[in-house]
Amino acid sequence: MTDYRGIKTFDELIEREHGKIGTDSRIEYEENATLFIVSEMLKEARRELQMTQEQLAQKAGTKKSYISRIENARGNIQLSTLIRIFEKGLNKKVGLTFL
Repeated sequence: MTDYRGIKTFDELIEREHGKIGTDSRIEYEENATLFIVSEMLKEARRELQMTQEQLAQKAGTKKSYISRIENARGNIQLSTLIRIFEKGLNKKVGLTFL
């Protein structure tokens, strides 16, 4: 069992659970967290426009199964396809920030 005594911030908790920035465990955690965030953003935007996955896929030029995989945070996402889904399929602009 992990000892959580002395932890005061979320960053400290993440470090305790997944290691320091740059470790394999931390990289995997951050990749999964990012994929989850993208999946939730896609679902929210699609539902806001009252579109089905099939309708979005047709409009964006991809397959419903690809939309479903993204929304369920499974598999790899090609950046170009993701941008096309948001911009062409949902009429949303995509911006990237590198930290």
